[in-house]
Amino acid sequence: MFESEMKKGTSKMNLELIQLNVDNRWATITINRPDVRNALNAQVLEEMETVLDDVDRRADVDGVIFTGAGEKAFAAGADIKQLRDKEALDALSPGMQAVYDKLADFEKPTIAMINGVAAGGGCELALACDIRVASTKAKIGLPELNLGIIPGAGGTQRLTRLVGKGKAVEMILRGKLIEADEAHRIGLVNDVADPEALEENVRAITADISAKGPLAVRLAKMVVTRGADSNLESAQLLEKLAQAVAFQSDDKYEGTSAFLEKRKADFRGK
Repeated sequence: MFESEMKKGTSKMNLELIQLNVDNRWATITINRPDVRNALNAQVLEEMETVLDDVDRRADVDGVIFTGAGEKAFAAGADIKQLRDKEALDALSPGMQAVYDKLADFEKPTIAMINGVAAGGGCELALACDIRVASTKAKIGLPELNLGIIPGAGGTQRLTRLVGKGKAVEMILRGKLIEADEAHRIGLVNDVADPEALEENVRAITADISAKGPLAVRLAKMVVTRGADSNLESAQLLEKLAQAVAFQSDDKYEGTSAFLEKRKADFRGK
């Protein structure tokens, strides 16, 4: 999908299992282990965290798209060979959960472009993103109980907040992957597209977001994310404070002026 574009805009970081491409002000982070369905081992997570730190600092990047190499898998979960050797204390280390927490707290918007199977840690990666768009061929779920363990990278909590307790418990206890249409019906993914139209669908979303004021995008994401786990009164106070910042910005003056003057706004993120 993105293979032909990978050399353009690629970072000089020493990456082996992650590919980074920046195009039209969006960074695409591709997990590049198609031979093992893009399984998430320790090196993948380390490189992913390094790339996120790099992209966060880049002024030429408005947001991030996650996907997997090839057509079969977004990410098929944790590397089972490494998982088999895990002990109790390993579960208490930051690990995958910490990387996904960083992603969930990322200031710039994030999109999971789910091009195939998103199982276990792959599903949890998608859950940590702001928006999820799935191919009609995608299958999504948390099958960890089949291995005698539970989802441990935020899956039990983020899935519950997204689809509700009843459906989350059912999906986790049954350990089955669901089809893309079912994932869309229950609100697990935002949209579904044919494989050949998946990238176009995602790019339409990125274009919409990039046309908005960058500061407003970050403030809106922060308020929605932080407010979702707060009581209504506290969340609305956060909303007011964020709006106060927006009211004082150059982007607010530019956006309102452009509207009144019937021209395209030239936002600067200030």
